[in-house]
Amino acid sequence: MEGAVTPQRKGFANKLLDLVEKAGNKLPDPAILFALLMFIVWFVSWIFSGVNFSEIDPRTGEAIQIKNLLEPAALTDFMSNMVNTFVTFPPLGVVLVAMLGLGVAEYTGYINAGLRAILSVTPKSLLTPVLVGVGILSHVAVDAGYVLVIPLGAVIFYAAGRHPLAGIAAAFAGVSGGFSATFFIPSSLDPLLAGLTEVSARLSSDPAAADMVINPLNNYYFTTASTFLIIAIGWILTDKFIEPRLQKTQVDGDESDLPKMENLTALERKGLTRATLAMILSLVLLIISVIPATSAWRAAGGEITDSTAPLMRSIVPIIFIFFLIPGVVYGYVAKTANNHREIVKGMSKSMSGMGYYIVMAFFCALFIYSFGQSNLGALFAIKGANWLKAMNLHMSFTLVGIVILSAMVNLLIGSASAKWALIGAILVPMLMELGVSPDLTQAAYRVGDSSSNIITPLLPYFPLIVIFCQKYVKSTGIGTLVALMLPYSITMIVLWTLFLLAFWAFGIPLGIGSSFSFPAGV
Repeated sequence: MEGAVTPQRKGFANKLLDLVEKAGNKLPDPAILFALLMFIVWFVSWIFSGVNFSEIDPRTGEAIQIKNLLEPAALTDFMSNMVNTFVTFPPLGVVLVAMLGLGVAEYTGYINAGLRAILSVTPKSLLTPVLVGVGILSHVAVDAGYVLVIPLGAVIFYAAGRHPLAGIAAAFAGVSGGFSATFFIPSSLDPLLAGLTEVSARLSSDPAAADMVINPLNNYYFTTASTFLIIAIGWILTDKFIEPRLQKTQVDGDESDLPKMENLTALERKGLTRATLAMILSLVLLIISVIPATSAWRAAGGEITDSTAPLMRSIVPIIFIFFLIPGVVYGYVAKTANNHREIVKGMSKSMSGMGYYIVMAFFCALFIYSFGQSNLGALFAIKGANWLKAMNLHMSFTLVGIVILSAMVNLLIGSASAKWALIGAILVPMLMELGVSPDLTQAAYRVGDSSSNIITPLLPYFPLIVIFCQKYVKSTGIGTLVALMLPYSITMIVLWTLFLLAFWAFGIPLGIGSSFSFPAGV
């Protein structure tokens, strides 16, 4: 019959992902899930608080001890710190501040007009690689890619007549899955991890390690080359597997809230031009202020990309300003915001849509705080690292083990620096005794950490991505997003690990001042 759709047999991969999605969607609401996990942590901490573990915590030099979170002192400490735990939850401030500026640019129509202009000259076939690449580039702005690039990915795909969840998946793969890739421009993560690696390396008993200095760009060549690998993975998977699978998923979001593609009017073009010029001028002024060696934007030693540099610490406020200015200019020129009250209204509208995220962030912050206080995460990480040491495998297998261990620990501890501070203090000096350089150990950690970012619901931004999806497909749940991103994660961890092994096997430098062996050159 004309118009009828012939049923197609599902392959094993699709059946597996359907199963993951169905099981994941049966999980409680994310806010309740974090609350339940918090209570589980309390209970487990009570059980193991009296157990004597032989594992040494490298941060204290003493045997690790699980803290009982159900004892009166711990409970009163939890209650007295609850407000501070919530308001100081890092992703909360990043999301809200960035969304204030982004909300104005979206409310006045600047973002919509800009996307329509870009889409008018960008072939649909290139949308995916460009989106993944922009996601990787957003790492310069620390975590702002989560609140900026990922929702724009959905808008771009939907406006181009493609499935919006495929756009979210491609952007998420670039922003989070490719978190350790760098699009030529180093991110603040590079000096942060290198600093922790340097501290860990100096824990080695080898005299040559006492004054070891790790270059912040010790993985720069590897992470830059990785960009092209991640773009290729994101491009092929999105276009050939993810989007075809989404064809059965109906977009049922509110039509009035979904973007529409229309030709720009003369007034819109004028507003877009002037607003973009205002953004460029702001960028030029920022660059001019950064160039002098004595610039206040630089760290005490004169570095720009150091994690302590005011420039790196001001990325989110800069994004707020960079979208606020063109948003205001566009509003006044295009007549979409005629006074300051309209600008404030745009900010308020963006905040009203964040209510659900704020609720989830509250419970997520309390869970992460409890997990950290209990020392359970540290225990799991140290036991895994010691197990890897006891295996005494060939170096290639050891590197694979580091990748897998990092990926598994990533399911327990969200912060990249927190994970590396824990397991790096063991892995780095341990592998130095085996002749492996800290640079190579750090690179293996980064591969595992990035590859599993996109499948752990404990990622602080994971609930936010679910909300982005629900704007287009109301039934989206945790399982939907995990099933959507699982192919990217598996492909990345396999191919990216092989990519690292190729660097090691052929002696391709990992970065500036890096080496594969310890001592260097041996």
